[in-house]
Amino acid sequence: MHGETAVVTGASRGIGAAVVREFADAGAHVVACARDADGLDDLAAAVEPTDGAVTTQRADVRDEFDVERLMEAAAREGGGIDIVVANAGVYHGPAGETSLASESYAAFDDHLRTNGRGTFTTIREALPHLSPHARLLVTSGGVAREAKPGYGSYAVSKATAEAIARGFAADLDHSVSVVDPGVVATELTGGTGRDPADVAPMFRWAATDAPADDLDGGVLDLKAWKRGTR
Repeated sequence: MHGETAVVTGASRGIGAAVVREFADAGAHVVACARDADGLDDLAAAVEPTDGAVTTQRADVRDEFDVERLMEAAAREGGGIDIVVANAGVYHGPAGETSLASESYAAFDDHLRTNGRGTFTTIREALPHLSPHARLLVTSGGVAREAKPGYGSYAVSKATAEAIARGFAADLDHSVSVVDPGVVATELTGGTGRDPADVAPMFRWAATDAPADDLDGGVLDLKAWKRGTR
C-alpha cells in the first residue's frame, strides 16, 4: 500500500480505527474522518505507522458538503484517492433489542441518513478524485441480508448501504464491494464479538490483493477471506 491514499469514514473508534492503523502500517497515507474530533485526535496520537501517515479531518457523512471537502483534501494530499472505506455508522438503542415495530421515527430517519445516505454520499463525493485502479469498500453485516429479530431500522439501513454498493458497482468501472467482518466488538454491538484489530487485515486484503473482479458488486465475508488467504 506504499504511496496509496485511503479515506476511511467512521474512523475514530472500532473497525474504522483498526482499519486506519492497518492501512498506515502497510504504508498508505490514510485520511481518517469522523464526527468525533476528540476521538480523531486520540487516534492520530495513538497510531505510529511504519511507513505510512495519518491525516484526520472532522466530517459528518450526513452532510454532503463535509464529505466533499474531505475528498478534496484527500485528493490534494495524495494526488488522487486509491481506496475508500465507507465505514461510518450508527445504531440507536441496545444491539439486538430494537424491534422494528417499536422503532421511533427519529431513529429510523437517522439510521437511513447515516448508514444508507452516508454511504451514498461517501462514494459519490469520492468519484471525481478516484485513481483508475481505486477500490471502494462498504462495511456491513449479515443482518442486512438475513432478517433477525431486534435489529429494526439498523438492519434496514445496512441493506440500503449494500444496495447502494451494488448499484455503484453496476454503474462504475471501479470495484465496489461490501465487506462483512461478522460480529465485531464495538459500541454498535455492545462490545460483543471479535476484536476490531483481528478483522482489519480483511479490509487490507480487500483493498489490495483480493481479485477486484471477484469482489465487484459482491460481499466479502469471513469465509471468503479465509479461503482467499490460505
